[in-house]
Amino acid sequence: MKIPRALRPLTTPAYRWLAAALVSSLVGSGVWMVALVWQIVAIGGGAADLSLAAGAAAVGMLLTTLLGGALADRMPQRRILLVVEATRAVTIGIVALLALSGMIELWHLAAVAFVGGVMGGLYYPAYSALLPTVLPEDQLLAANGFEGMTRPVLMQAGGPALASALIAVTSPGAALAVTALTGAVAVLFILRLPKPAAPPEPATDEPAAPATSLLGDVREGFRYMVRTPWLLGTLVFASLLIFVMMGPFEVLVPFAIKDNAGGGPAQHALVLAAFGIGGAVGSLVIASIKLPRRYLTVMNLLWAGGCLPLIAFGLTDQVWVMVIAAFLVGAAFNAGVVIWGTLLQRRVPSNMLGRVSSLDFFVSLAFMPVSMALAGPAGQTLGLPVVFLIAGLAPLLIGAVAIFAARMTRDEIAHPLDTPDAENTSDAEITAEPVAAEPELVGSNH
Repeated sequence: MKIPRALRPLTTPAYRWLAAALVSSLVGSGVWMVALVWQIVAIGGGAADLSLAAGAAAVGMLLTTLLGGALADRMPQRRILLVVEATRAVTIGIVALLALSGMIELWHLAAVAFVGGVMGGLYYPAYSALLPTVLPEDQLLAANGFEGMTRPVLMQAGGPALASALIAVTSPGAALAVTALTGAVAVLFILRLPKPAAPPEPATDEPAAPATSLLGDVREGFRYMVRTPWLLGTLVFASLLIFVMMGPFEVLVPFAIKDNAGGGPAQHALVLAAFGIGGAVGSLVIASIKLPRRYLTVMNLLWAGGCLPLIAFGLTDQVWVMVIAAFLVGAAFNAGVVIWGTLLQRRVPSNMLGRVSSLDFFVSLAFMPVSMALAGPAGQTLGLPVVFLIAGLAPLLIGAVAIFAARMTRDEIAHPLDTPDAENTSDAEITAEPVAAEPELVGSNH
């Protein structure tokens, strides 16, 4: 029986262990989000205390994301993932013991949240750079689709549901203990991954000091981004997209549900669940088909057009319409993310992939707080219908400008990724053709 395209990566033993580690990590992240909230409540904390812990995690992640990319290009990614999961297991295990013994304090939780953020900044670039080393190129789209499908299901649904059940039956401390256990299980799975080959000898006898060298690697990643039009254009578009739509979705949707539809927390949870389910469905659909020939255009149009349903939140007073809108936004957004992850792993040189992945992650993190901070005042000043109209329409204009300014329609034809022959042809070879004579610095495919 022919194996469905979306499941083919699971036939590779190394990927099965990596996927199992990812699943364990995602479940742990979902449990942690809920356990943190209710542990803070259990010790008498409030919204300001939760903001402190969440802010500590965000700061930790911002501090290490770019350096995490440089480390992923220098060190075995397997080793980085081991350190990340082991650190999470130990630190969360400590606060779990403190919570179960009644000795937990807010600063313990904030400190562990900060460490978790630091580890999160190291995790994503290492995982993204490791994936192409365990799978052939024609299975990367399916593997990214698997991640896109499992992330919302496990981190936004399964993990929180498990945490809620544990807290209801026992205590937040027990949920924290389970979070630590998921980190330990992830370590065991990562240990089953084959060890990478020894890295090549350095080109010089006197390497630069580690800190100076790492900063130089980060600068090199920025230079690569600036000199690569499709990459720069997409990252600029993605940063503006997050700035325009993320704040309204995260901050103003609850008020649209309350003020326009007369709903409450249950309806808000339903809308968020629809967004997560949509993301899983969109990821699964993309993982089950071939990479589109017009991959750059399709990806950017999915993101741009996927924001259109946001307009409904400013116009309707029906919760079911909002649920459908959230589903469509989640499906389009995650489908584009799956293509994007695959594109990075196939177009970016392997020795640069960690840094480029970290730049992508950093852009997402940097503009999200700004968008959320401005969404509330914008909603009060302009009104919800106007803000959601802007959030739905502006990405179309920005996306169109990005596609044409970065000449993406020419680039994707000059660098096809949808045929077996093209998959084995390097970007450097293709750029020798007249049609691709652009000032783009690209490396060979993996």
